[in-house]
Amino acid sequence: MKFSKVPHLKGEITIPGDKSISHRSVMFGSIAKGTTEITGFLQGADCLSTISCFQKMGVEIENLGSRVLVHGNGLHGLKAPSQVLDCGNSGTTTRLISGILSAQDFDVTLTGDESIQKRPMKRIMTPLSQMGADIRSIRDNGCAPLAIHGRPLHGIHYNSPVASAQVKSAILLAGLYAEGETKVTEPYVSRNHSELMLNHFGADVRTEGTTAIIQPARELYGCPVSVPGDISSAAFFLAAGLMVPGSEILIRHVGINPTRDGVIKVCQAMGGDVTLLNQRNDSGEPTADLLVRHSSLHGTEIGGAIIPTLIDELPMLAAMACFAEGETIIKDAAELKVKESNRIEVMVRNLSAMGADVTETEDGMIIRGGKPLHGAVIDSKLDHRIAMTFAVAGLCAEGETEILGAECVKISYPNFYEDLEMLAR
Repeated sequence: MKFSKVPHLKGEITIPGDKSISHRSVMFGSIAKGTTEITGFLQGADCLSTISCFQKMGVEIENLGSRVLVHGNGLHGLKAPSQVLDCGNSGTTTRLISGILSAQDFDVTLTGDESIQKRPMKRIMTPLSQMGADIRSIRDNGCAPLAIHGRPLHGIHYNSPVASAQVKSAILLAGLYAEGETKVTEPYVSRNHSELMLNHFGADVRTEGTTAIIQPARELYGCPVSVPGDISSAAFFLAAGLMVPGSEILIRHVGINPTRDGVIKVCQAMGGDVTLLNQRNDSGEPTADLLVRHSSLHGTEIGGAIIPTLIDELPMLAAMACFAEGETIIKDAAELKVKESNRIEVMVRNLSAMGADVTETEDGMIIRGGKPLHGAVIDSKLDHRIAMTFAVAGLCAEGETEILGAECVKISYPNFYEDLEMLAR
């Protein structure tokens, strides 16, 4: 895909459903009793991997496009799959499903694509093993493929070294089946979609400070789930609206969960004109329409407790910082190294190729903004968030920006380029 400078971006869009919530709605619906009707489901490759895995374990799932019907098998109703479960490119599928599978009465092998087979799984293997799980890395490198031999589990209190919703969720899901209470304490609170939705399905989950606590469940119950727009997808249009002169974009029905809204806070802290309209609550999740207008931006410091609330948005914020006056420091973000790509290294290399003044650090980067960018050939490393970031940056740069591997956006936002083009007309 090739991108060039545009005069402005104007219009309104409805972005795809939240990826995190879409994954969880299928998983929880599959182990619940009765039917779960999901509206606004994200029809991206990652979420389709989750559907496929549960179908292979005997769950009837009707994907009707605008809605998905999950006819749950109940907490103890999953069946042994006749083949390896392929999680595709989805870290959420791989890690969360491991918590469920650890407690089943059958054995299973989990795998994924080349990227998944490099992502760290020891972070879930360690706590699940402490709960009594038999989970091992087949290649003995702490990565997928994983062999899981289901067995009875017991509750633990796990002090997680990282604030990770995937780690926390894997443990909480195992805790549904465990004997006794299960607790997870994080250094900071990570996104809490699992806690909110598990309660929505009838589980007993509560939060005390940075600790999530779950009681073993006798049953979960199917219920309607309305999936709001994904703030991680909205981030690209927030940044585009702020960066491209003369722009005004209305982004409809976006999830603004306080464990995910860091990108809005940082945009506003940088002088961005972002207004929240029509705030409401959907299936336990707060939502709003976001109105964004072009703004003069200034640098800021991004670090500490806000990082888990915007970890997936940091590539876009780093590119946006190039168009802000002064220095932006991103720190405490070493987690970026173990995403679909090493996002610190990939961002620094590609921004530098466009003429940005950016320095890589151990846990982030330093961006000195205000220097005009020019087009370049960008290697996305097949990372959807990198591809989308540089599509937006290309709309503000002189000359032509070419993105290699641009089709990877189908992971989270199949119609991203069409939506961007519509706003540029």
